[in-house]
Amino acid sequence: MPASKIVDEQEVIDWILDGKTYTEIQRIYLEKYHIETTIPMWSRFRARRGLETRNVRDDALTPWKVKDEHRHQYPPIMLRFEARLREETQARKRGEEPKRPLSERDRKRLASWKQSLKTDEHDLVVHYDPDTEQGFFLVPRRPEDKDLIREPGA
Repeated sequence: MPASKIVDEQEVIDWILDGKTYTEIQRIYLEKYHIETTIPMWSRFRARRGLETRNVRDDALTPWKVKDEHRHQYPPIMLRFEARLREETQARKRGEEPKRPLSERDRKRLASWKQSLKTDEHDLVVHYDPDTEQGFFLVPRRPEDKDLIREPGA
């Protein structure tokens, strides 16, 4: 096994707990230690140390096992933004800091996307079919569709 690129593990743990992003840690490591690192390296380090994930997961909004080739399409990105917004709202109600607050730019993108789902002409929800090349589709809302998505098996 190759030698670790990590010079001071506690330093990195402190940075992660302080909320530094993996991109920030990459930059700091390059400037401070002249060591090039990758985002997956820091993600694996966090996981191996049992540190809480930064991702905000909402199974009500993404109840599917999404294939890698579909993960970066616009609908799942917007659903992740919505999950973060909901987590942020709940955290603030409890008087806590949210895990990953949305940037103003992402708030605007999400609001615009949600507005595009419901217009005078249509009322759409997100449907996922992993067995297709496209994966995600916007489909007309049915009475049983209660949120932004079509529940699996509906």
